[in-house]
Amino acid sequence: MAKIIDLSVAVSLKGNLQVKPQINYRRHEDTPKLYSESIGIKAEEFPEGKYCASEIVTLGTHNTTHLDAPYHFYPTSEGKPAKTIDQIPLEWCYADGVVLDFHQKKKGYGITPKDLKESLARIKYTLKPFDIVLIRTDTHKHYDEPGYEYMHPGMTREATIWLIDRGIKVMGIDAWGWDRPFDDMVAEFKAGNKKQFWESHYLGKEREYCHVERLANLDKIPRPYGFRVSVFPIKIEGASAGWVRAVAILED
Repeated sequence: MAKIIDLSVAVSLKGNLQVKPQINYRRHEDTPKLYSESIGIKAEEFPEGKYCASEIVTLGTHNTTHLDAPYHFYPTSEGKPAKTIDQIPLEWCYADGVVLDFHQKKKGYGITPKDLKESLARIKYTLKPFDIVLIRTDTHKHYDEPGYEYMHPGMTREATIWLIDRGIKVMGIDAWGWDRPFDDMVAEFKAGNKKQFWESHYLGKEREYCHVERLANLDKIPRPYGFRVSVFPIKIEGASAGWVRAVAILED
């Protein structure tokens, strides 16, 4: 029997995120009044005064664990209209996974191709096209804390290109964003280094790829490779991202 490890964070009202979801919980005792007229019976006639629970959720597509489509990065990618989330080939979203461990890198550090090569050498693994590469930072452990979005190391443009050049179409990170934190990028931008600002996101104009942000529990995967990853996004027409219930699947 396969072991499944949840790599997603919950849609929750808790935490200190910049954009919180809105969840309207309709409890069993609330719904008879809401649905009695459309169903055609009185609220007090429902068995024990209860009906089915339901929720209404207002949630940004880039909140919680999500897959960014090429359209998020720029209107075009590689000279063609950029794919929206409903256009992403599903074959990209289920593949062999590999975890590259950078949890000891400090906040604001830019992960380089050299770092990727050294990490792969340590685990004695060679990437193949369509592997799903997961960047472990352990920042997910601070998801509910103030400043979570500024705590992680991030991927440089060169490192992202290095993965794309090896046939990687989907990559992900257990942090707020794929690039370095905004406060570090903005400080360098104001100091004159403008090329590094949101560099891996803007790369999507030139090179087609997707990344998953706000993963969790990469440290719970017991081996760096030898497992499958599923990151199928919710199919939202014309959207720049879709929520993902990301999981790692380990066969016996």
